[in-house]
Amino acid sequence: MENKNYTYSGWKLNGFVALCLNLILLAAAVLCIVSLAKSGDMVAVYVVAMIASLVLTIIMLCGYIMLEPNESRVLLFFGKYRGTFYDTGFWWINPFMSAKKLSMRARNLNVDPIKVNDKAGNPILIGLVVVWKIKNDGAYNAVFEIDAPSEIGTAGSMRMNVLENFVAVQSDSALRQVAGMYAYDENTNNSTDEVTLRSGGDEINDKLTDELNERLSIAGIEVVEARLNYLAYAPEIAAAMLRRQQADAIISAREKIVEGAVSMVKIALERLADEDVVELDEERKAAMVSNLLVVLCADEAAQPVVNTGTLHN
Repeated sequence: MENKNYTYSGWKLNGFVALCLNLILLAAAVLCIVSLAKSGDMVAVYVVAMIASLVLTIIMLCGYIMLEPNESRVLLFFGKYRGTFYDTGFWWINPFMSAKKLSMRARNLNVDPIKVNDKAGNPILIGLVVVWKIKNDGAYNAVFEIDAPSEIGTAGSMRMNVLENFVAVQSDSALRQVAGMYAYDENTNNSTDEVTLRSGGDEINDKLTDELNERLSIAGIEVVEARLNYLAYAPEIAAAMLRRQQADAIISAREKIVEGAVSMVKIALERLADEDVVELDEERKAAMVSNLLVVLCADEAAQPVVNTGTLHN
């Protein structure tokens, strides 16, 4: 396949040198006019020289271009692609070339949160920030692979708006694709090792970047970075999911409390036995364990009851 993204190698000249030549031609035209006024001889020669000098001056004036860093010009010669001009500064090129301006600078795109279904089918709201730019070898694709209204012509800012709209549409599509591949967060139906949108972090961002680069390569666009900037349950299920998260948190906390209480009861029984504080049969040990667990696991402080009778009352 022919590579269309090549650098312009046709006629070019330093702009200041070309400007000096322009002034020389203009001076030659003025000299011809003065000579024609002073002498009646060689009228035809002076007229032809004057006209040629003026025509060349006007033609040369159409060939000046100026590029700032990270800018480029896609050059066409009567509709045929002749390369992309990247040299910064003031230049003169073939004046019959038409130049389409492109910015190679990085740009931000903030994709507003959209509603999608995650892997588990839960409706969620998810947003994205994309940093993108045109690749160094992507100028041809950016201009000729993406359709734009004919009135845009060489207006670089309007052409960049067309590309930004293309990136926005493809970002929306890629975000929906990636969001559907992962669950929002861990739950009883998911393995604790499974990557989720909440816990995925860099893996999710890398997946988004790869997906976008694949979709935007046709336009010669490179995604520098793509990151989730908003993630939440959709309003219709947010309350229910909040209750589920609260229940999970309560269960997790209870597990820790019970684990600690059992450990403390075990230590208490072992210390009582090792230090011969009191000898308890199995029934009394069970009663003691029950009472200690109630005290340690209760939400409120236990009210002590003092037994003034015998141990068996």
